[in-house]
Parts: sequence; structure tokens; C-alpha cells
Amino acid sequence: MRSRYDVVVVGGGHNGLVAASYLARAGRSVLVLERSERMGGAAVSASPFEGVARRVVHGLKYARRLALAGVAADAMLRALPRWENPQGIVPVPPAPWRRRWRGFDPAEEIAVALSGRTGIPLATCLRRGSGRRQVGRTRWERLSKPPKVWLEGEPPATALLVDDVWTTGATLSACAAALRASGSRRVIALTLAHST
Repeated sequence: MRSRYDVVVVGGGHNGLVAASYLARAGRSVLVLERSERMGGAAVSASPFEGVARRVVHGLKYARRLALAGVAADAMLRALPRWENPQGIVPVPPAPWRRRWRGFDPAEEIAVALSGRTGIPLATCLRRGSGRRQVGRTRWERLSKPPKVWLEGEPPATALLVDDVWTTGATLSACAAALRASGSRRVIALTLAHST
């Protein structure tokens, strides 16, 4: 993780992300720290969903370039605040048909790379129902009908919830709620990119 940033955006939800995006576009190094009761902890993103971050996500998801999971993991570790001490890395689960179609799960690939780099155990304890895709849905649709997520297995007391992109937070919130309902005391959501 970097030790210095030009700007640290603390909270602010969507407005905070928009501000961070503009600052990053202006060439500033930005750290986004989001604490939200809905998330049950904090949400941190390494970059706006543009430029290199967008190419990494697309290369991993659509071109099946699995080595990019390590590139994402390295950037995400630099963004993770030093004071966070997760006890398990939990990938955001894909819809079952999505995993079958791709043959892999990008969030899990990133989580595996993070686990290998940190020694923090991987905890694939979340499952997701077969609802509609989030891509292409409006912000309102995503927030009003989040995916169905439940726990299978023991959650870590402090969970590092990992995904590639944070859009509205609907999926991250559903995952965090399932973890907290099953015993996680703190959930830190960590993504490579955030969209505004």
C-alpha cells in the first residue's frame, strides 16, 4: 500500500466516488474509504473504472487472461489500508450460470491471488441465486432488487470481501449482510475499480 496520497476521500457514498473519480482523472493519487452501515464495515477501491483498471477487468472477465488477477491483486493490496487485518478473503460469488459459462470466476481468481500474496486464508463461503445480471440494469433496479446471497460454511470474523468492480454497492451490500448475519463482525469490501 502507498504511504502517501494526494487526497483521501472518507465516506460520501456516490458523491464521494464521483469526487474521487474527478480527482484521479486530474492526476491526483486518491484513496477512497467508505464506511456504511449497510456494508457493515468499509469499502475501498483501488481505482476508478477507466484506463488500465478497465482494461484489466475486461481482459480478465472477457478475454480469460487469468494472469491479470495477480495484477488486480497487487493494485488492490496497495489500496487496502494498513490498519485492516482481515482473517479471511471472501470472493463475491457469481450467479451459477455465469461460472458455468465462463469456466472460472474473476472475483475468485483475484481472491486466490490476494490469498497467495498475503497468506490470509481464502473463504469461499458465499453462494448466489440465479437472478438477473447486474450489468445493464439501472442504479435504481440494482439497489431495489439486489442479488440473493447466502452463506454456506463458516464466515471469517473479519472478512475481506473481494470483487472486481464496485458499481452501486448492491451486490457488495447483499454479500456483507449475509456475512454479518452469520457472524462476521466486520466486512471490508475491496475492489479493483469503482464506477461512478
